[in-house]
Amino acid sequence: MFDNLSDKLDKALHRLKGHGQITEINVAETLKEVRKALLDADVNFRIAKEFTAKVKEKAMGQKVLTSLQPGQLMVKLVKDELTELMGGDAAGVDLSGNPSVILMSGLQGSGKTTFSGKLANFLKNKKTKKPLLVACDVYRPAAIDQLHVVGEQIGVEVFSNREEKNPVKIAEAALKHAKSNGHNVVIVDTAGRLAVDEEMMTEIANIHKAIKPNETLFVVDSMTGQDAVNTAKAFNDVLNFDGVILTKLDGDTRGGAAISIKSVVNKPIKFIGTGEKMEAIDVFHPSRMADRILGMGDVVSLVERAQEQFDEEEARKLQKKIAKNQFGFDDFLNQIQQIKKMGSMKDLMGMIPGAGKALKDVDIDDDAFKHIEAIIHSMTPEERSAPAILNASRKKRVAKGSGTSIQEVNKLLKQFQQMSKMMKMMQGGGGRQMMQMMRGMR
Repeated sequence: MFDNLSDKLDKALHRLKGHGQITEINVAETLKEVRKALLDADVNFRIAKEFTAKVKEKAMGQKVLTSLQPGQLMVKLVKDELTELMGGDAAGVDLSGNPSVILMSGLQGSGKTTFSGKLANFLKNKKTKKPLLVACDVYRPAAIDQLHVVGEQIGVEVFSNREEKNPVKIAEAALKHAKSNGHNVVIVDTAGRLAVDEEMMTEIANIHKAIKPNETLFVVDSMTGQDAVNTAKAFNDVLNFDGVILTKLDGDTRGGAAISIKSVVNKPIKFIGTGEKMEAIDVFHPSRMADRILGMGDVVSLVERAQEQFDEEEARKLQKKIAKNQFGFDDFLNQIQQIKKMGSMKDLMGMIPGAGKALKDVDIDDDAFKHIEAIIHSMTPEERSAPAILNASRKKRVAKGSGTSIQEVNKLLKQFQQMSKMMKMMQGGGGRQMMQMMRGMR
């Protein structure tokens, strides 16, 4: 995500290193490179020019504090301006009304149907809502099938009517169904086209008029760059939507859409899609995104994701097991599953300050735990709870059953032993105090 832009901004801001004061000359040189980096990221020329002009105005003549280098001050100014350009504060969704209605719009191929499911899953799990997904794409039977598959995957009901060809009537019937069956959120997935056309705009405008949604969200593929911004403007002129959803931010995106879309349509980015899994949805925080673009990581989001998977009762049971030296491979497997639920490994690494830059050319496979899971699943329940009983013949059987080698089995056992020792040490006085402090910070 934004790897190329991050790298170029980092090089540009290094130009100020060693200067005692920010001057017009070194600012001009730096901002020229910043502007080039933004243009390479497919940011609109006018927006890039205005951005660097604002940073220059704030930077001119500012003296370096004793604990702050010029480069660091410029990074802060760029970060603040990036945050403002992307919207300033995170924007929530309007969930008032019973049911609250969310209308999804966008071009075909933008990820609209998949994201409708992600949003339903997000609201169901984080906002304790009972959503209903509505299939209003009457032109593509595959889109209706896809929504039903997504709904089944996340445990959310899908309303559809394959015989009805009027999407307005389907949407109106869905609202009645929602009221009768206790659904307090209705997410309406509409038809997309390969390009903006009058028929498409009229249809979605009619749906909008009939169901009067609390939120109208425009879904756009961030990999289309400046085209995404232009499409958003065309939709906004007709629909006056409430917010933008950027999908495929985990792909090879230059970032121009994320940076400039708010400035063009004056509507906030509300959510982003960061992967294929149904959990790969994040509320868009401009400040955190600016941090990530500038290579500072996003520790807050990382902690939030970890806390979503954190179960206090399970943690207490785990502590007791560790204290009694009963931590086994079943417990280890459970920890792996929780980590996997947090998102793609590359995305998680990118949230750690400095790690994103260090690992930008490293291909981090989401199946990194696959061989570990295979080895553990090849063990008997007794072996998982008491790994010490794994002798040579047992290891040979486990290696054969998991499609790995005895060396890999031994390596895992050694790593598990080291981790168990470390966790046991954490149960001591110092470790316990640190864990208590961490709990207090939550």
